[in-house]
Amino acid sequence: MSRKIYTILCLLLIAAFVLSACGVPATESPPAATDVSTEAPASTEAPAATEEPAATEAPAGEPVTVTWWHITTDEGQAAVWQSLADSYMAEHPNVNIEITILENEAFKTKMTTVVQSGEMPDIFQSWGGGVMNEYVAAGMMKDITADLDADGGAWRNTFSPGALGVYAVDGKNYGVPWDMGMVGFWYNKDLFAQAGIEAPPATWDELLEDVTKLKAAGITPIALGEGDKWPGHFWFGYLATRICGQAGFQRAASRSGSFTEPCFVEAGNKILELNALEPFQDGFLGAVYGDQSTIMGNGEAAMELMGQWAPGAQAGNSADGKGLGDKLGFFPFPAVEGGAGADTDAFGGGNGFGIGKDAEPEAVDFVKWLTSADAQVACAEAGFCIPVVKGGEAGMSDPLLIELQQTLSQAQYFQLYYDQALPPAVGSVVNDSIQGIFAGTLTPEEAAQAIEDSAAQEIK
Repeated sequence: MSRKIYTILCLLLIAAFVLSACGVPATESPPAATDVSTEAPASTEAPAATEEPAATEAPAGEPVTVTWWHITTDEGQAAVWQSLADSYMAEHPNVNIEITILENEAFKTKMTTVVQSGEMPDIFQSWGGGVMNEYVAAGMMKDITADLDADGGAWRNTFSPGALGVYAVDGKNYGVPWDMGMVGFWYNKDLFAQAGIEAPPATWDELLEDVTKLKAAGITPIALGEGDKWPGHFWFGYLATRICGQAGFQRAASRSGSFTEPCFVEAGNKILELNALEPFQDGFLGAVYGDQSTIMGNGEAAMELMGQWAPGAQAGNSADGKGLGDKLGFFPFPAVEGGAGADTDAFGGGNGFGIGKDAEPEAVDFVKWLTSADAQVACAEAGFCIPVVKGGEAGMSDPLLIELQQTLSQAQYFQLYYDQALPPAVGSVVNDSIQGIFAGTLTPEEAAQAIEDSAAQEIK
């Protein structure tokens, strides 16, 4: 990116930041666009940005129009995307980028229509997983593997490998991530200290021991809003990732294996093992996520298993509107002894750019521009992404989110939320079945069989 254009971009970003300060929308379920709230502790110095491949100069010739649909409806955040598009067009005068901004549900509805018509936008919001896989199977997406691997993999090597894998099917990429967060434990340092816990647990057995210590100190160990179902699915998804590993999930999801394999049943048994200690607040089966974050934000429970938006939600739902502040800590999901998964494997989700089947080379080149280190720094500074490109972390200031991003960057395998990785109908059965384990109305074997029955019907 030229120094002149970079200067223009910086000025535009200042205006974007002013607009974005107008407010942060409340979230009661995992947001489609990551909310990295500014309610977090003071900043720490992040690593400096590294040089990224510059966007390739588009050849002179006939004008090219690139259509881009995104769901970033916040004015300040949308201004950042617009400024990046403007800077690209300034350096590529034959390219015109037409941006359409859609609200989340309206986007999903419109995408259903265009897929049926076969007229895909060149670039569009994607979460990877089951829906993207369906688009690929229908021939609606462009294979950009060769673009990622060109010049010795110059573009590919800028990404966190686990995050990039979310946008691949059978080893071929049809999109790339621009933001990726992970689920992990957010904990109250003061409550841990009161219970005599000197360091966060590194293993599942240590987690159970800490739950016992917290209960003995009269402290509610874990906040959970299982009335919404998806918070409990995080427990099962992470346990299955640790026990089954990448190969186990891929066998079951590809239908060369089954969700009734012993490792999935064992993940359910681990939930029963935890449940037996009665670690959750009273009424957790009827509580929703808003209740869970309120309990954490008010200091009434020691920890919660939640995504990267948790600090902002805790603060927003707390009595004083501030949350735990410096009392809040983060640690990754513990290792499970004997499991096939790596301790660094991550579970979560984020946002990416899908590439439509008829996209011109200029559209792919623009996505390279949008996923350069400079663009990722701008996105992070504006507060609406956790970078997935090397050097993008220089735009981060929240020490907890920096810790999360650094943890995520070590993951060679990233497991997308089950209710996104699998077809929507299967994801719904996952959530229902895991709630049944928490409620004691389904055994782990029965839950696994219900998931398998749905997968057998929905995954062709």
